Amino acid sequence: MHTVAIMALDQVVPFDMAAPMQVFDWTRLPDGRRPYRIRLCAAAPEVRADCGFSLRVEHGLEALADADTVIVPGCSPEAGPTPAPVLEALRRAAAAGTRIASVCAGAFVLAEAGLLDGLRATTHWVAAKELARRFPEVRVEPDVLYVDNGRILTSAGAAAGLDMCLHMIRRDFGSAVAADAARMSVMPLEREGGQAQFIVHDHPPVPRGSTLEPVLEWMEDNLSREITLGAMAARSGMSERTFSRRFREQTGTTPLQWLLRARVRRAQYLLESSDHPIERIARQAGFGSPTAFRERFRKVVGTGPQAYRAAFHGSPDARAARV
Repeated sequence: MHTVAIMALDQVVPFDMAAPMQVFDWTRLPDGRRPYRIRLCAAAPEVRADCGFSLRVEHGLEALADADTVIVPGCSPEAGPTPAPVLEALRRAAAAGTRIASVCAGAFVLAEAGLLDGLRATTHWVAAKELARRFPEVRVEPDVLYVDNGRILTSAGAAAGLDMCLHMIRRDFGSAVAADAARMSVMPLEREGGQAQFIVHDHPPVPRGSTLEPVLEWMEDNLSREITLGAMAARSGMSERTFSRRFREQTGTTPLQWLLRARVRRAQYLLESSDHPIERIARQAGFGSPTAFRERFRKVVGTGPQAYRAAFHGSPDARAARV
């Protein structure tokens, strides 16, 4: 069982703390088993929340040593510097390979511990400039919901913390399990439209060790080419019917939808990092025509390719200046 330790600091923000507790606790595997064990821990037996009540906490800092994932919620600015034992416990956990994530202003704690040096990170947009000022070694991204650096993750406000938690569940157990947890939380597994353009683009995830990994890598490497269901199935050594069934079981979506999202992500990257014309990007991402590309991009991202490029093209500093 995967143990999630949630670190409650003095003046903790209750929603930042409770949201990940709830979403991980609601998660169930297809056979009904709970994949996560939740532990609330703190440096002292009693912790004050930032809105007038106190919490009795059963676990101390030693819980971090046994955790697979540590989550640090935000706390009030009046809390002051993070206690040295907490910072040291986080450093030890990170050195041991533990996955560590922050919600909202919890990014400041990870930065104090030195865990964000040289990495991209985010926090609530109100606090992004302060995080960048206090910790210049951190590459602050104020315009995304969450950032996944592999073992270190950060999220924006508390609602974005839920997006990040669902992303971690999807990494751990696949899209079908994460989609069920999202339904329990009455929220989408991945936001479309509105703020979807603020999500850091990544590869559509599958369970680690999936039998589909080779064919998915092949698809990613050949996005600019025509890829049919028959070609995907042949690559995997299955019939089209079996491949489609296995694909949905392991990714939570159809091969076509996965391919379309991968193509949109490729287009996002090209819009951000190149000055190529829209027509060329459409070809490079594997869309049949610029018109089909624009329609699909707007449907998934919530804005057109030109507007997306205007908002995100250039350096992180240039993007921050537009926020």
